[in-house]
Amino acid sequence: MADADDVRRVALALPGTVEIDSEGFDFRVGNKGFVWSYPQREPGKPRVVRSDVAVLYVGDEAEKQALILGEPDLFFTVPSYDGLPLVMCRLPEVTVSRLEELITDAWDMRRPPE
Repeated sequence: MADADDVRRVALALPGTVEIDSEGFDFRVGNKGFVWSYPQREPGKPRVVRSDVAVLYVGDEAEKQALILGEPDLFFTVPSYDGLPLVMCRLPEVTVSRLEELITDAWDMRRPPE
């Protein structure tokens, strides 16, 4: 089981990572986001930042769908993220080692070329 502190520890250990001031967590590399808290929005209600759900950059729609279909208890999406290479991960359901892999992969895809 992982939490926001694990996200912060893993993300900040990666070179060039910057934490953006936010209600939850928001990490970028080369001005590109790679993991952040899920800003849940429901019509007619204020936005709620969910620090128990991480939004992760996954590269493309195929990878996103593979994660969601393969592990629906762990990964999900919402209509506002349709067509975007982003997936939501339920932090209490993911192991820390898997979270490290997911965050590192997201960072690697978003970092500037060397």
